[in-house]
Amino acid sequence: MKKKILAMLMAGVMVLGLAACGGGDDSTGGETGGETASLSMATGGTSGTYYGFSGVLAQVLNEKVEGMNITVQATGASKANIDLIDTNANQLAIVQNDVMYYAYNAKDMYDGANPIESYSAVMSCYPEYVQIIANKSINSIEDLKGKKVSVGDAGSGVEFNARQILAAYGLDIEKDITKNNQGFADSADSLKNGTIDAAFVVAGYPTTAVSELASTYEFNILPVDEEHAKALMDEYGFYTYGEIPGGTYKCVADAVPAVAVMATIIARNDVSEDVIYNMVKAIFDNQEEIATGHAKGAELSKETAVQGINIPFHPGAEKYFTEEGVFPAAE
Repeated sequence: MKKKILAMLMAGVMVLGLAACGGGDDSTGGETGGETASLSMATGGTSGTYYGFSGVLAQVLNEKVEGMNITVQATGASKANIDLIDTNANQLAIVQNDVMYYAYNAKDMYDGANPIESYSAVMSCYPEYVQIIANKSINSIEDLKGKKVSVGDAGSGVEFNARQILAAYGLDIEKDITKNNQGFADSADSLKNGTIDAAFVVAGYPTTAVSELASTYEFNILPVDEEHAKALMDEYGFYTYGEIPGGTYKCVADAVPAVAVMATIIARNDVSEDVIYNMVKAIFDNQEEIATGHAKGAELSKETAVQGINIPFHPGAEKYFTEEGVFPAAE
């Protein structure tokens, strides 16, 4: 029944999305004489967490906030979403906070491009853990030296995460491993078939491809210790630190310490302060209902909402978190 209700909610959101794809005079969400604030939100693929979570979020906010009409759009996820925001094809998006940082500062996958500064941060929603899956003979990141390792698609955020974490442990991604570029599902198949020894997977847990792998293959998840996690957080600013609970995958009984990037909502700078303030307030005022519709809603908190963000906050979000005491009040 719950799945049926969710499917109905998502269908309703997508119908609204098709009607709003062309935008409108009030598409930036400003106060326009009582007209509806129409906002299009870029997410990810239809089978992914971004799409499902954002759909529930939009449905709840549209019901609870008078004059708000958020529609969701299936996209190619973080990097594509940055481009869609920059061209005003969408006014909201959910992205990995590391990709958000790269684009804003023209670093790594955006190296050589102009900084994209047309957006600002609204809030972090939930962690996407760097899950380093390895065959049972490998017990540490140092053990990856000389091994065949999948590091995600070429040029992806996953590959940059892998590069950074390996470097923190003194390993060069180009010299010290045999690098393979594969997506999550292909990595799982290759690990099972023995053609690779380990794979980096960056996603909220449990990740479907990893859960499916665990049904027929036993693996380790390699830990990131506190010392190396602190070094990564100090150097990059977008990492957070936590653990993947024991039993998330049936072959890994104990909790595994790991770094994570955050799934983060961003908004165009020209979306009005009032609209973003009301949106963030409504998210926390209605968290229980959001969590009923999607499990990631239970992970929302005012404290973690500001973690891992090292670009400017949208004024509406900053106002909310200041009022709630998460940010210090201006003197």
